[in-house]
Amino acid sequence: MILKAKDKEKEQLTENMNKLHIEGSSSFGNGSPNFRRKPVIIIVVGMTGTGKTTFLHRLVCHTQMSNIRGYVVNLDPAIMTLPFAANIDIRDTVKYKEVMKQFNLGPNGGILTSLNLFATKFDEVVSVIERRADQLDYVLVDTPGQIEIFTWSASGAIITEAFASTFPTVVTYVVDTPRSENPTTFMSNMLYACSILYRTRLPLILAFNKVDVAQHEFALEVFFILEKSYYCFVY
Repeated sequence: MILKAKDKEKEQLTENMNKLHIEGSSSFGNGSPNFRRKPVIIIVVGMTGTGKTTFLHRLVCHTQMSNIRGYVVNLDPAIMTLPFAANIDIRDTVKYKEVMKQFNLGPNGGILTSLNLFATKFDEVVSVIERRADQLDYVLVDTPGQIEIFTWSASGAIITEAFASTFPTVVTYVVDTPRSENPTTFMSNMLYACSILYRTRLPLILAFNKVDVAQHEFALEVFFILEKSYYCFVY
């Protein structure tokens, strides 16, 4: 029974990713004779400790097992080890500890400065992906652990806009399900997700992580109630 459930989850994930790719690509003029298929960019963000890298690792494994053509970009200069291979890694270009030492910065300042330095050359990253566009289905982007360093910085905005102006792009906001069982934490997460949605103006996906520890049905109930209330208000 457990194997059947896992197979069903894999099929559903593949179906959702395929649907995401079709919808993303169609926004770039599918009917045009000069249309060139472009990969969907998935930018993964979330609070510290929500399991962003673990979530991305699961997506990477799924793309490999399902013969989905993926490409991985790591934007976290401070991460010690990655559980997956990154095609483009900020650590290959910017040395986080050297930045801290050179500019006399703390950990967060070092991450932000490293991201700023990398953003100045991000057009080269976009060019590399563009050259491989017809060979890729998805580009998976891991971001720094401290969410505000990416979502509220100039470098984060530059990187996001560079992706969005060239490829169909979505933002995935990872939620720590066990912590979100607390109503205050849940609403804080939802407000933060809304702020990211309105700041980036990009499609936003909520990914409730760690559901093996705590179930996420409470969130679905809240969304269902809000949806019903919305339609009641409209009509």
